[in-house]
Amino acid sequence: MCIFVPIMKGNMQNGRGRVASIGFFDGVHRGHLCLIEQLCQEAKRRDMSSLLVTFDRHPRTIVSPDHVPTLLTTLEEKEHLLRQTGVDEITILPFTKELSLLSARDFMEQVLLRELDVRALVLGYDHAFGHGGGAFADYVRWGQEIGIDVVRAHELESLMVSSSKCRKRLEQGDVEAAGEMLGRAYTLGGTVVRGFHIGRELGFPTANLKPDEEKLIPAHGAYAVWAVLSNGERRGAMLNIGNRPTIGNGEAVSIEVNIFDYDGDLYGQRLTLEFVSRLREEQRFATREELSAQLAADETSARKILNP
Repeated sequence: MCIFVPIMKGNMQNGRGRVASIGFFDGVHRGHLCLIEQLCQEAKRRDMSSLLVTFDRHPRTIVSPDHVPTLLTTLEEKEHLLRQTGVDEITILPFTKELSLLSARDFMEQVLLRELDVRALVLGYDHAFGHGGGAFADYVRWGQEIGIDVVRAHELESLMVSSSKCRKRLEQGDVEAAGEMLGRAYTLGGTVVRGFHIGRELGFPTANLKPDEEKLIPAHGAYAVWAVLSNGERRGAMLNIGNRPTIGNGEAVSIEVNIFDYDGDLYGQRLTLEFVSRLREEQRFATREELSAQLAADETSARKILNP
């Protein structure tokens, strides 16, 4: 009997079993999309439903809590992106200590076969799951023993793109390269909170963002971004991430966005930032006047990038 309850997202029940792929799918990047496309093709070929099996938290939160990466997508963002891929169903499994101790064979038999009626499993390049893992030939053998046909996805873009590579690019501030890997702009969402009004004093009023927990914050510096307001309105903006060394902010990291030609009250509202390009690294200026002049130059550069 299954030791946890899977959460089904979807409504296709054809009674002929499912073709599944498993993964955490953080970022839902181009490599993931390549795998999902092959999953859908395999399911169509077999006249079965396509199913993605993912988890509610990163597996390392259980198996290696001291080495949990910051995330490219929240669970809500990930589910939204996965729904847009054309897959028939999504199952989000609570990743528990008990689940982490299941061998791959037991997971395949107890969860995939008995609970989810999976008859075929599409594995991505060099992907392993289950306590102790296994080689591709092992998964094939275990599948034959219990009645699941295991097939390997074509390598294609999976070799060139990974969540870890995308994280590294963002940590370096290379949001354009990260966007190429993701197939879309990297986003950072959060709630607008009150700040110290320094930006307004400099002539560039900013909204201070308290970001979603666990999300990766790109490298310190200034960026050209699109700001998506809670009502869906999308406006050009420039963003600064950092310790504000000219102001003397200490070690606290501020995320401040100046939305062009906007003077509304955003306090308490949700704001989502789409990263387009990095303008420069964080800098310390001798005076506030020099900082203000640089912000004016940043605005000119950002406007040109966003509206060439």
